[in-house]
Amino acid sequence: MTPEEFNRIMTPMRARLKVAARGIAGDDDRAEDLVQEALLALWAMRSSLSRYESLIGLAVTVMRNKYCDSRRHAALERGRELPEAARAVAPYDMELHDDVALISAIVDRLPSLQRTVFRMKEIEGYDAADIMLVTGCTAEALRQNLSRARRKIRDEFMRITSRP
Repeated sequence: MTPEEFNRIMTPMRARLKVAARGIAGDDDRAEDLVQEALLALWAMRSSLSRYESLIGLAVTVMRNKYCDSRRHAALERGRELPEAARAVAPYDMELHDDVALISAIVDRLPSLQRTVFRMKEIEGYDAADIMLVTGCTAEALRQNLSRARRKIRDEFMRITSRP
């Protein structure tokens, strides 16, 4: 793919990508950085872009992953700055940690679409418009999948832990 072809395809998407990036990052400066990073990643993938059905969905996914990576990296850096005692987990936090691990395992066993929309909405904080853009769901399908995912997680958690 030539640079001209790439620009012809990607330039019209730039405004939509910026809106999605603003929803992911929350501020204009970081949103612009995310758009640039996504376009660079797509340029690096230019030989295989024809395999993808939705380039906008791919670009939003790349932006989301870049944002999550940067947040993880920042959290690791902050964690290195804390003294060892501050990083230690208090005994009363162990039960909470176990519950989070259990819920994470339950989420991993959800059907693919339910798992994706639940993670995007509840864990990564995406708004419904961005989730619909990435997944291709309608608003009604999104609501149904979120509801089913939440219900399955709750029921499975209650069954495993025997908590009312």
